[in-house]
Amino acid sequence: MMTTSHLEAVRRQDFARSSLRELRTSGRVPAVVYGAQTESIPVHVDAKELIRVSRTGRSEFFDLKVEGGETIPVLIKDIQQRAGQVVHADFQKVLKNKPLRVKVPLQLEGTPEGTKIGGILQIQATELEVEGLPADLPAAITVDVTSLGTGDKLLAADVKLPDGITLIASPEELLASIVLPRVVDEDLLTSDEAQETGEVVAEGETPAE
Repeated sequence: MMTTSHLEAVRRQDFARSSLRELRTSGRVPAVVYGAQTESIPVHVDAKELIRVSRTGRSEFFDLKVEGGETIPVLIKDIQQRAGQVVHADFQKVLKNKPLRVKVPLQLEGTPEGTKIGGILQIQATELEVEGLPADLPAAITVDVTSLGTGDKLLAADVKLPDGITLIASPEELLASIVLPRVVDEDLLTSDEAQETGEVVAEGETPAE
């Protein structure tokens, strides 16, 4: 279960382009809060604090404390960046008693058995879509891949979810697999391969060019 953090916000009063530039130059990020049964609220927040909160996981809700107003539980719905700089954010208001569908980051843990004999861990997905009450949503889901051997696959259905969390992604969704590297030496053909290519010659003869 998550630990609720908070982020301070100030209502935006000026919507001119020059005002947006001034906000960003001063280390602030324009944003909007929206959600069911509420009007959109334009705000701005500290860029460094926004990055700090976003690093805890997009599936975690936190309290957005609007100066002179209410404290709103929100999720980060979207962060827009330009040239490596955060330029806008969307916050979604959440109801603590209403389940949410979100994509939670996956953290693979352990060294797969298959990689010890030359196998390669291929990761097909880094997030898993689940549903649960905001207070039950984890910042990340840890999956132990130690037992995966060569040829084994990790599917969404294989992931053990925390209590109160339901899988929304397809149970057959491929998350990771262990494959053996395919080494091809073009200079060494088996006799069968040579016959297929018409390159079989008698001993001591030189293939026709």
